[in-house]
Amino acid sequence: MFKKKKYGSFAGVFTPSILTILGVIMYLRMGWVVGNAGLFGSIIIVIIAHIISVSTGLSVSSIATDKKVGPGGIYYILSRSMGIPIGGAIGIALYIGTALSIALYLIGFAESFNAYFGFATDVNGLRLSGSVALLVLTIIALISTSIAIKTQLFIFIAIIVSLVSIFLGSTEYIPETVKLVSDENSVPMEVVFAIFFPAVTGFTAGIAMSGDLEDPKKSIPRGTIAAIAVGFFVYIALIIFLSFYIDSETLKSDYNILMKIAFYAPAVVVGIWGATLSSALGGILGGPRILQAMSVDNITPKIFGKGKGKNNEPVNALFLVFVIALLGVLIGELDVVARIVTMFYLSAYGFINLSFFLESWANSDFQPTFKIKKWIGLLGFIACFAVMFKLDVLAMFGSIVIILGIYAWLQRKQIVLMTGDVWLSVWKKIVANGLQKIESKSTETSTNWNPNIILFSGESKHRTYLVELGKTLAGRAGIVTNFRLLLDNSNNSPLPKSDQIVKEEYFEKIGVFARQIKVNNIYKGIEDIASIFGFSGVDPNTIMMGWPKGLENSEEYSEMTQKLLYLDYNLLYLDFDRATKFGNYQTIDLWWRETDSKNAEMMLNIARFIVRSSKWSSAVIRVLFVNNSNVDCEIIEGNILNLVEDIRVKVEIKIINNAIEQIPFYELISKYSITTDLTLLGIPNFDINKQTQFVIKTNQLFESIGSTLMVKASKSFNEINLDIVKKTAEEPYFE
Repeated sequence: MFKKKKYGSFAGVFTPSILTILGVIMYLRMGWVVGNAGLFGSIIIVIIAHIISVSTGLSVSSIATDKKVGPGGIYYILSRSMGIPIGGAIGIALYIGTALSIALYLIGFAESFNAYFGFATDVNGLRLSGSVALLVLTIIALISTSIAIKTQLFIFIAIIVSLVSIFLGSTEYIPETVKLVSDENSVPMEVVFAIFFPAVTGFTAGIAMSGDLEDPKKSIPRGTIAAIAVGFFVYIALIIFLSFYIDSETLKSDYNILMKIAFYAPAVVVGIWGATLSSALGGILGGPRILQAMSVDNITPKIFGKGKGKNNEPVNALFLVFVIALLGVLIGELDVVARIVTMFYLSAYGFINLSFFLESWANSDFQPTFKIKKWIGLLGFIACFAVMFKLDVLAMFGSIVIILGIYAWLQRKQIVLMTGDVWLSVWKKIVANGLQKIESKSTETSTNWNPNIILFSGESKHRTYLVELGKTLAGRAGIVTNFRLLLDNSNNSPLPKSDQIVKEEYFEKIGVFARQIKVNNIYKGIEDIASIFGFSGVDPNTIMMGWPKGLENSEEYSEMTQKLLYLDYNLLYLDFDRATKFGNYQTIDLWWRETDSKNAEMMLNIARFIVRSSKWSSAVIRVLFVNNSNVDCEIIEGNILNLVEDIRVKVEIKIINNAIEQIPFYELISKYSITTDLTLLGIPNFDINKQTQFVIKTNQLFESIGSTLMVKASKSFNEINLDIVKKTAEEPYFE
């Protein structure tokens, strides 16, 4: 059995990275950059570009020393950190960027090659030479990765010799004055930056070879940071040299000026050809490995995941890289391809930095051996998208749309890795911080009330309507936890924690948490849950269940209700009309009596939450006030309007004069709410001795009207003062 050859920091990471960094842009566009941007402008461009490359290099190096780094380099790291959808979306963007960068290098090679031999330097001439070079390099990659990597050392030496030859070159073009900044005759700085930026992206070449490294956790940080550092100093030195030794007009007009001034021109030619061809070869070697890794994870077609030979060479993926690179070569314009590549890489780098920041901020298990400050990742993320915004707003939004589209597609594929991702840690961190903030604030009042509901839906086939209403009340900011109580008198052992979580598609779809527990007694079970469930910051404030029509457990039900009131819960009991259900979701009646002002405020809030939902959005809310005191109706109506205005709910008000007739309250409800889709009715002050009578009378009422929600407000709600005649005692509720 053959042992796959592995590479270290120098051969596997540093060399392919530095050969790509000191490549086509340095030889063929660095002079043009300096000529347009000037000394200071060029230095600023290099510094900004290196802020992005350094932060990204540090971020990916830190992640690489925490996690297993497999084939696919940056894709592998991102997918294991941020999950398949984001990792795959960025991986595809990085893959296309890598394939197009091959075209960038080969167009640069063609410019120099054709000019040196006197071949055509127009677009068609560059297309032909670039395509031939691409074919040759692809064949080399097919023959042997090892041969390709071994040639890199000789090319690296050639680049060093060429740089020495440049710095020892002619003084023929020394300017009278040094151009410090860009002027009106120069190309805009953002365009100059976009064309230069691919020069600093080369550090990904080594990372893409992660599957071929002996020890990725050591090699990636060492090789990556070394390559970025060397590249930075070379570019700064070259900017200073070009500014003082060549005039700006010559720099802007002559792409081959470095060859002309060199002490030994052939050395520069060898350096240009070696750098461009090796950079292209690095992309040809690294790009297919990204695609291969994504195919292994079922993101891209399986055919691209198949390898050949003892080293599992990604031959199928290589052919697709060839096609994309060829399309880029056929563009034939280096500057155009450079700008496209810049956008792809900036998008990928932004998310790499974000990945590191989220890992270091949220994941307690993130323990890299290569430690850096978390703000470095955040700085890199902001820098990437700030630069993209400055370069081309439309291109930035276009790239984001494409990435989000791929993300949505991968989400639907529901590919799950056994390794998990950082998002669980992120959400836990956000929740923990949020709970601490909530806990430090004042106690909840009626003005900031959000329902946090414990729901006991039971096992009825109509339970969906109770759950539906509970979720409607909770809205976007509230929480609903549905408990299924399993009556079991034969076994005192509780359910394991894992079995208490109910995984049902219905609950997940509507956004309701679902739990189940074993109980010996239903009512005692409800009391126990109400007493202990919840945690600081988001303690439940509301109990919701179906209205108990039967009287067989009236005493237990009464004791339970008394306990829930003692715990200061809001109580919601739904009597669901199985015939009419919620009707047409068009009418809501809110019944209000002089002695029921606390419940009235809660009912107004409930009505406000209900009409925010899509089903109830066109519903009319009627406030029906029973005037038993012969108070001027206009005074009552005006006072109610002032109150509902504060609560921000639109209502219709109907004042029912009942001072003379003294019609029992329940009879009035039967008369006015007979066709109402949902009636809200306050529960009177609880008297356990009258519970049976209350249930009987209330059941009779429910037979004559539709679905009804009984409401009992907690102490957090206020007694609403309508400034009408006060009653010294509670009036009979249903008599």
